[in-house]
Amino acid sequence: MDIGIAGKIEEQLTKHGVAHVRFDKVTPDPTYSQAELGLDLYQREGCDGILAVGGGSPIDCAKVIAARVTNNKPIKRLAGLLRVWRTPAPLFAIPTTAGTGSEVTVAAVVSDPVDHKKTPLMDPKLVPLMAALDPSLMTELPPHITAATGMDALTHAVEAYLSLNATTETDAYAIAAMKLIHENLISAYKDGKSLKVRLNMAMASYYAGLAFTKASLGYAHAIAHNLGAKYGTPHGIANSLALPHVLSASVPSAKAKMAKLAMIVGVGDEQWDDVTNAQAFVDYVVSLQDAMSLPKTMAEIQQMDVPDIAKRAVREARWNYPVPHYLSLRECEQLIEKIKA
Repeated sequence: MDIGIAGKIEEQLTKHGVAHVRFDKVTPDPTYSQAELGLDLYQREGCDGILAVGGGSPIDCAKVIAARVTNNKPIKRLAGLLRVWRTPAPLFAIPTTAGTGSEVTVAAVVSDPVDHKKTPLMDPKLVPLMAALDPSLMTELPPHITAATGMDALTHAVEAYLSLNATTETDAYAIAAMKLIHENLISAYKDGKSLKVRLNMAMASYYAGLAFTKASLGYAHAIAHNLGAKYGTPHGIANSLALPHVLSASVPSAKAKMAKLAMIVGVGDEQWDDVTNAQAFVDYVVSLQDAMSLPKTMAEIQQMDVPDIAKRAVREARWNYPVPHYLSLRECEQLIEKIKA
């Protein structure tokens, strides 16, 4: 969706004598081929660096392009942990949504369109050299994008907070993000013209990004990544669909921390036990879905695909995410079936 942001930034680049060329072939789930097209344009035009403008998909794709500029290897050989050997091309980011926090994370995710598998690249070298958070660029975002990206930021904060790798530092970032989301997301959804509200959501996304890049993520992301790879589901929508069900499954093993989250967003009660407070937090997440008219089921999911999606999600979580409780394959299948319409 083009709402004129890139054009305004290009006007400023021209005004200040910065030669540039636009690459606008990125879809909500960027693919290997899109990154290679971007690399081809970069090399053909003799570019010196990349300015990524947009949400998580353009920024992630820009990270991969920047890595490919200096690393003459297929994307699959750059995927995984600490496999970007050479420092990427200079990369700067201007996020225009408050969701992914990609401007401060070590990760970039692109999809292999052949096997419908999302491929994460994880390396500190992928963090942009500089990022600008400008709320004025977010005031024209449609409500449905505000909702989806806000739920993405919420999922980052929650999963980082519940991670077994969480530290005092990451908890502080996650809590700061949670408070800002609680206080501003619905306002941004209903009327996003307020620069204060938009800046608060941008900071929430930023803090959540700082939290999960160190503490890691969980099953909501494992499932969301695979829904995105299989069906092209927007990442924020996929996270929103998965999060309440993942949280419900996490209550037995993470009830104490979930109870604290309930208190943070004002839906808990000190007189209740941890399980009751944890369930109150799950209900709070569902209430956000309701308030922003987000879908709770996904008709695109085919029953025949459920076992494969679950298998990939279970594998992703076990290899990457220090979650409070690892789901069995059957438990993950049952969770995905709850999302399926």
